[in-house]
Amino acid sequence: MPNAAEPEGAIETRGLEPVPDTERTGHVRELFPTWVAANISVLLLTMGAGLIVSNGLNFWQVLVVAIAAPVLSYGIVGLISIAGKRGGSPGMALSRAVFGQRGNLFPGTLIWVARWGWETINAVTGAYAVLTVLDLLFGVKSSTALIVVTLLLFVACTFLVSGLGINALRVCSTWSTYLFGAFSVLVLVYLVANTDWDAVFARPAGSTAMMIAGIGTIAAGGISWVPSGPDFTRYLPRTASSRAMVGSTVGGAGIVVLPMVLMGAVMAVSTPDLASAQDPVSFIGELLPAWISVPYLVIALIGMLLINSMSMYSAGFTAQTLGIKVPRAWAVSVNAVISLIFGFLLMVVATSFIGSFISFLTLLAVAFSAWIGVFGVDMLRRTSYDGEALMDTTRTSAYWYRGGFAWQAMVAWGAALVVGLLFTKVDWFAGPLAGSWIGTNGLGWAVTILVAAVLYGVLPRDAASTRRAAGTGAEAGTGAAGAGDHAEVAPVSR
Repeated sequence: MPNAAEPEGAIETRGLEPVPDTERTGHVRELFPTWVAANISVLLLTMGAGLIVSNGLNFWQVLVVAIAAPVLSYGIVGLISIAGKRGGSPGMALSRAVFGQRGNLFPGTLIWVARWGWETINAVTGAYAVLTVLDLLFGVKSSTALIVVTLLLFVACTFLVSGLGINALRVCSTWSTYLFGAFSVLVLVYLVANTDWDAVFARPAGSTAMMIAGIGTIAAGGISWVPSGPDFTRYLPRTASSRAMVGSTVGGAGIVVLPMVLMGAVMAVSTPDLASAQDPVSFIGELLPAWISVPYLVIALIGMLLINSMSMYSAGFTAQTLGIKVPRAWAVSVNAVISLIFGFLLMVVATSFIGSFISFLTLLAVAFSAWIGVFGVDMLRRTSYDGEALMDTTRTSAYWYRGGFAWQAMVAWGAALVVGLLFTKVDWFAGPLAGSWIGTNGLGWAVTILVAAVLYGVLPRDAASTRRAAGTGAEAGTGAAGAGDHAEVAPVSR
């Protein structure tokens, strides 16, 4: 494990290895624009419209959904990200301490594959944004050749930013936050002045079940970021305030999700087709004047590029944990190629973009939730991580456990995954319990977390595993690894 200080250059060269204390120069306040950037997507407008059209909610119910969803999902992101400052490694590397060196390959592979879909969805949305801008400015209509070109350009830019690493992501996130915030205010002012508010407020209330289901749908996007949370906090000092980390994460996400979802809901009152359009972007050019829609789409395009860059940044780490022995910057190329192929199929072959997107989000939430339940309970028991053991993938590792597996974590993870799918229903799959109250309210992901957490918490553990989980024994050599959680009175800049 390298211990020499790595200079902060334009390209981040550090991989899975823990960040030394001398390089932990980050600030908690940098998390706010990071999670703003992670949510700059016009898909939130479409999802907000879906709450009106598909779920049958009224404006006030949508408001509840738009507040509850980011608080719930990004609250979990913020809590799990505390592990990043404790261990200094990416989330899926820290996961080795929980599942074992071999056991971690199972949730790691599932999460890596799930990221293919997330990156494909974002690449397609970005390509649609480019096509819409070209149509609005120059009258250029979409074609198969143009779809390929726009996808290539979008994925290439994503690869560039994610390859540069954490410093590039921080700079881009900060500027996109300022620009997107300014133009979002402009759009809000236009909608306030031109919306038939009598029609908006005249809508009858929908069922509580549909409101709960709406919270689950919007929250699913945030849930997908949970394993990546530590990736963006590993450069924070150990003394960083955990409370401020959670607050910055929730605040950054909420300040985007809330107005975007509400804007989509308001737009859907006059344009109900918005909730089911094959192209989830072109409607902006129809609802807003060109002097607002073009710059807004350009800024949203930058935001979607950043979302994909953040996802690929984390995917590079995940690929390394699976044994792909290439530098982090090149590990993301695998996901870039996959998103190109799947993106082309989704834009040219698929008949329903929104249907595919919602189905994907639902399955994504279940897949990630099984890992969240196990990892979260482990965090409650653990005060530190053994950096050398994380990087040692041989039998000598303190995280080898029995044959490379922590069987308690594996059993809890596998069982929770199966239970969650039993309650899940998407366009092409329905579990046998999908018609139950839990299933119809879209709470399969919540059950998955609960089952994983309870099982992992009650399964018997041997003495050696207990010592490791408590941050003692083999991990004693990490020194002040857990100091940050006992030094909340001296937080870094918020």
